Amino acid sequence: MSVTSAEQAVLDRIDEDLLVRVTTELLRARGQNPPGEEAATAAVLAAAARELGLLVVTTPVEPGRDNLTITLAGDNRAENNGAGSNGASGNGPGVLLLGHTDVVPVGDGWTTDPFGGEVRDGRIYGRGASDMKGGLAAAMVALAALRGTRLSGPVELAAVMDEEETGKGIRAYVADTQRSFVGCITAEPTDLQTIIAARGDSYLRVAVHGRACHAGNPADGANAIYGAAAVVAEIERLHAMLAADPHPLLGPATWSVGQINGGTGGSIVPAECVIVADRRLLPGESPAAVLDDLRHRVAALRLEDRGLTVDLDMPMEMPAFETAADTDLVRITESARVDAGGPELPLGGWTAACDGGYVARDLGVPVVVLGPGSVTTQAHRADESVAIHELMTAARAYALTAMRLLS
Repeated sequence: MSVTSAEQAVLDRIDEDLLVRVTTELLRARGQNPPGEEAATAAVLAAAARELGLLVVTTPVEPGRDNLTITLAGDNRAENNGAGSNGASGNGPGVLLLGHTDVVPVGDGWTTDPFGGEVRDGRIYGRGASDMKGGLAAAMVALAALRGTRLSGPVELAAVMDEEETGKGIRAYVADTQRSFVGCITAEPTDLQTIIAARGDSYLRVAVHGRACHAGNPADGANAIYGAAAVVAEIERLHAMLAADPHPLLGPATWSVGQINGGTGGSIVPAECVIVADRRLLPGESPAAVLDDLRHRVAALRLEDRGLTVDLDMPMEMPAFETAADTDLVRITESARVDAGGPELPLGGWTAACDGGYVARDLGVPVVVLGPGSVTTQAHRADESVAIHELMTAARAYALTAMRLLS
């Protein structure tokens, strides 16, 4: 699809200097999650949005931790110099751009200031440059460029907290929003590839309770670590079973034990041991069913015969999603991405998880993931960075998609 003159006028308003400035300001806003320090980033984003004439609403989720919605209303008659009323009313379903304001902890190995926002050789460096302050900046600059454009509905940027931990922000957003949307673009880093399916994620916590005693007479106690070891072996077996049934875009669901803690000393039979496992989910899988299945499989181990009891819970779940390739959202996003200068890439799947899964499941809105930067080579790493040309391409793609979906 070729770019129309009206679309080109919007693209011409996407200013590289503004985009770089907003990105660097966001990167210089210090904060990490855990422990949950999004406030500075949210404040910078809100201030920049207001400066650009966009509507900002702040919604507290926890003390000092807010969700932001930044909105460009549909139609914009006042800014359109009284354009005729035979067009769309501007009150129809909108387009949702989705991002998160938290970043993972800095970690070790940096050769540049992780909160410096350094611009060098066409890239911007800092924690969150790819994941995903660059995506937030591109989305907001796209909204600003759309001012004055006749749209059938609003374009909203939801910038939520706590994506990197337990998803408190997106869960609050989908519970509270009153808007309807024709589609959602999650601005996570995809190397500017349009992603139509993403795995979900869940954390499962298994606490094994035994009985302590002197290690000189271990039969007097009940060893919680032995029970936990049996659970770990069962999880490893389950992981191998899942490998036989891969999704065509996402590969198989997976299990991975990431933490195990137990015992108080070498001479004491341990009374407690806790396992935390990561279970990646495929589209259509129910987190509750995954938890229920593990509960039944652990029960089959008959740990009570060893004098042990077990508690299981799922402290975090993030649903998977899949959007059909022939939907309007996918077709229009992909054409806009190409027209914006995006690379020649097929529609893809994403083995990472993102907040878009909640939008698909809880709001029934089709979702794609598309953003600047790389989840595999930049996100969660030292010296994280994003290319300025990718920021510009993403902003252009978001603006074109919104115009075409809301024309």
